[in-house]
Amino acid sequence: MKDQLIQAYQTVRQTTEEKLCEPLEIEDYVIQSVDDVSPPKWHLAHTSWFFETFLLAAKQQNYQLFHPQFQYLFNSYYQSLGHLYPRIQRGLLSRPTVKVIYDYRNYIDKQMIDLMSHISEEKLTELQSLIILGLHHEQQHQELILMDVKHNFSYDPAFPNYHEQTAPALSMQTSAMEFAYVEGGVIEIGHQGDGFYFDNEGPRHQQLLKPYLIATRLVTNNEYEEFILAGGYEDPTNWLSDGWECVLTNQWKAPLYWKKINNKWYEFTLSGIKELNPDEPVAHVSYFEADAYAQWRNKRLPLEAEWENYVVHQGLTSNKGNFLEAGLYHPLAASLRDKKIPQQFFGDLWEWTASSYSPYPGYKTLAGALSEYNGKFMNNQFVLRGGSCATPQSHIRTTYRNFFQPNKRWQFSGIRLASTIE
Repeated sequence: MKDQLIQAYQTVRQTTEEKLCEPLEIEDYVIQSVDDVSPPKWHLAHTSWFFETFLLAAKQQNYQLFHPQFQYLFNSYYQSLGHLYPRIQRGLLSRPTVKVIYDYRNYIDKQMIDLMSHISEEKLTELQSLIILGLHHEQQHQELILMDVKHNFSYDPAFPNYHEQTAPALSMQTSAMEFAYVEGGVIEIGHQGDGFYFDNEGPRHQQLLKPYLIATRLVTNNEYEEFILAGGYEDPTNWLSDGWECVLTNQWKAPLYWKKINNKWYEFTLSGIKELNPDEPVAHVSYFEADAYAQWRNKRLPLEAEWENYVVHQGLTSNKGNFLEAGLYHPLAASLRDKKIPQQFFGDLWEWTASSYSPYPGYKTLAGALSEYNGKFMNNQFVLRGGSCATPQSHIRTTYRNFFQPNKRWQFSGIRLASTIE
């Protein structure tokens, strides 16, 4: 078990540094475009702070902190652990330097490997779940690094490339939208069995569903452009009240990263500015936009129980899909895959559901400060399912519940339609 755990630790930590941060210039590590975004330097430090705080300092006698001030600078939202440096000011920190942050990571890595190598198997078994939680926490921040770098780069009028990557060429146009019929009844959702899962994925419980239809692929750029051309952003009857307020306040006219140049739509990607591909799934839309589009199509967004029920019923798993490991960091058109099966449920884009982010019946938070990991965010947010092109494949599960406020758009999010059978 020791060797496997050490190997897993090293793989996750190396992916962050060697795969995701290697393309960055030193200046890229520090900037923060908006409040939601954090500088890459902060992510590197915070993920190390997590291991230091919850494992090294908490479980080892006489452990020496790398720097006492880091407990303040790189705490994200754990109020029970003390004061927090303001999130909106993370981009103001030129110090500690990037070099010091990498020294910090090296220090934590050495301490963690020493810990895992030298403690007894019995003690390691006690710490295993906490170590694995730390690895999944870092994988969440791997996706955040890509999200945040993309948003930071989008403010540069030169539209810089994070990496040179060309998606596979389309072989044909995306097929017409099709819907699968799903029986209703009493179903079960939520995690069960062995393996890691976040506390918000359980407990497993029953839900009653009416028969419904669910789309077998995601909504495309071309289909969403029809909504724009039909005046979708000008018609308040499509929108929830708060969504319409977002449209007016932010002057939304199209999804985030769409740019109109010489009367033609382009899209900013992590490979620079590209002409909008009509067959790729529409990305970086808020819950409000997804819901408004669904209303305009006389459809709706699926409930998370409907999404999970269909995925399980079809035997779909997360072992295939366009994930972070593919290195595209951009969603692919459904026509690139076998059209005979349901597509894009895992990878490509997180899918907004109509379900508010609320606790399952019987939900219990983790003990201590880690109770703040998921539970305290269970209000004013909506659930997304399935992972994205920036999600590590080993991180996603059928029961995984991602969540964002309904106005957020910088995550890799898309739209799958559903319909109630009357």
